Amino acid sequence: MNNKNRKTDIVIIGCGVAGLYCALHLPKDKQIVIVSKDEFERSDSFLAQGGICVLRDEADYDSYYEDTMKAGHYENNPRSVELMIRSSQEVIGDLIACGAEFEKDENGYVYTREGAHSRPRILFHEDETGKEITSKLLATARKLQNVTLIEHYTMVDLLTKDNVCYGIVGHDKDGVYSTITADYTVLATGGIGGLYEHSTNFRHLTGDALAVALRHDIKLQNIDYIQIHPTTLYQEKPGRKFLISESVRGEGAILLNSKGERFVDELLPRDVVTQAIRKEMKREGTKHVWLSLAPIPEEEIRNHFPNIYAKCLEAGYDITKEPIPVVPAQHYFMGGVAVDEYSKTSMDRLYAVGETACNGVHGKNRLASNSLLESLVFAKRAAGQIAEGYITLDEEKERQVLSKPGIREKATYAGYAEQYKKAVLAAIEKEKDYHEQYQYDVERG
Repeated sequence: MNNKNRKTDIVIIGCGVAGLYCALHLPKDKQIVIVSKDEFERSDSFLAQGGICVLRDEADYDSYYEDTMKAGHYENNPRSVELMIRSSQEVIGDLIACGAEFEKDENGYVYTREGAHSRPRILFHEDETGKEITSKLLATARKLQNVTLIEHYTMVDLLTKDNVCYGIVGHDKDGVYSTITADYTVLATGGIGGLYEHSTNFRHLTGDALAVALRHDIKLQNIDYIQIHPTTLYQEKPGRKFLISESVRGEGAILLNSKGERFVDELLPRDVVTQAIRKEMKREGTKHVWLSLAPIPEEEIRNHFPNIYAKCLEAGYDITKEPIPVVPAQHYFMGGVAVDEYSKTSMDRLYAVGETACNGVHGKNRLASNSLLESLVFAKRAAGQIAEGYITLDEEKERQVLSKPGIREKATYAGYAEQYKKAVLAAIEKEKDYHEQYQYDVERG
């Protein structure tokens, strides 16, 4: 990239499963640019361990729907939940066509179970399902002649006029600013873990889409709904926390306090398990609790959870022989840029997909292994609507937008990173206060 403007048909900001899958379903006669803030392999989609949910059969629909709604405290958007579940088998078929492989035995695909699921319905690839899916989507995207992938390009703003998006402003790793104009823009910037001291997310994921949405009065939704994962490996060193997949507990692992006593049903929803762990830590005055995989056969641990086994061994723990210290950490963002069932935002020609977006499917608390599925389902729906109603931008208005003084100058965005972080955290606190006041008013009648 140079300090001038790049013109394309569609620009996608983010290279996780949502951004990649969206690109793969856009028209092949349209030029697509995908930009990544870091290296392509450093998206949170690569970190997803447990698996991806799928509707196994029609008899499973009601329980899958109820499990999702119950985990979300019934604050979910029922239409979004229905769309996600009904689209799941089609999505799995697409992934398999891209080369993604899931665990099989002599009877076919193997399904595992995680917390708050009433039955096994999760497909997986060892304990690196996200890496398996995302790497195959990335490889497919790289083969497309109409897709250009750009690493180390950070979006700092949107190009807008009269509530219409004309593309983005950003800079490369050398701090050189430029613009990318496009007929349609898709925000797929991931989560907000980089805003928190303890998180399972990559540190560069700092809620960039929220920041630019706040800057342009784009509607947000439930941005205080932030999921804490109950079990991350406790280590004194700073940095991203290593997640111990919920599927470990789904296969039988148990949580213990410092006396070796079990204190919670490990298959309850994540927020409930997190509360129980924090309560136990406070009661005992400890910095962590313990997770024991003793109920799981050693062979299954090595085969199903090889990455977790290796990572814990590297940290000094053999999970086949001893429990490991675990602590809750920020993990997932249920809120985000408000979108409809086609991932359309409140700004024209602007879409948001994946963890960046909020279509209400997760409610107040995400059901385990619904994240990859939700991202894929609604990314494909965004691509479908863009393709169906494609209209080229007015070139004269585009020129007017690009004529704005200082639009590609570094000085215009001096100190933006810290300003954006403060703005996003302040907005989250404001939303939290609103929800607390609303709950208080409801309880008082």
